[in-house]
Amino acid sequence: MKPDFSVIQLMLEATWVVQAVVLLLILASILSWAAIFRKGLLLRRVQRQSDEFERDFWSGGQLNELYQAALQRAADASPTERIFASGMREFHKLRDRRVSQPDALLDGARRAMRASLQREVDALEANMSFLGSVGSVAPYVGLFGTVWGIMHAFTGIGAMAQVTLAVVAPGIAEALVATAISLFAAIPAVVAYNRFAHDIDRAANRMESFIDEFSNILQRNVAAQGQPGASVPVAPAVGR
Repeated sequence: MKPDFSVIQLMLEATWVVQAVVLLLILASILSWAAIFRKGLLLRRVQRQSDEFERDFWSGGQLNELYQAALQRAADASPTERIFASGMREFHKLRDRRVSQPDALLDGARRAMRASLQREVDALEANMSFLGSVGSVAPYVGLFGTVWGIMHAFTGIGAMAQVTLAVVAPGIAEALVATAISLFAAIPAVVAYNRFAHDIDRAANRMESFIDEFSNILQRNVAAQGQPGASVPVAPAVGR
């Protein structure tokens, strides 16, 4: 009778250690794919929302109107919009306290935006460490299962009087399944981690650039108003 070398049959006949390793790797693969899909959708949404906000921002509208709109849709705002709202909130707080020094106004707004930037980057990087861990650790977990399976196979072979390829093959194949599944779990996680890390770096650089540009706009408006504590609306430049 021809032996059954299907993956399912090999796993059913494997030792409990190899079975546990394979189940662990399958679970890690499922969780990593779920994290990949969530992160991919999140980054695409962030990109779309940031494009929409910056289009509105650079269209020449009033900053106070943009600020009120950002407050109304805070839950659905883009990271760039939340950074803008943090800067405007701090700017208004300082003006309400009659802070008259332009440098104090601008530094306060800039610090608030920097703090908001760090929060946004931290949110974008959520679950990245999990993908990195799966990509780096899964091959070693699979290797452990493979070594254990081969040791078990050789132990069984040593007790036999006659050894043929048909006797050796099932044990070796059973052990190698753990390595194959570990690579199936690790490769997508590594590819996704590198891609997402690149996209997050680009998003962070984009937000950094917005902070610098918005700070310049605030500086020009404070200088144009003459009196920083005045209630004149602050408007962005029409073009960059």
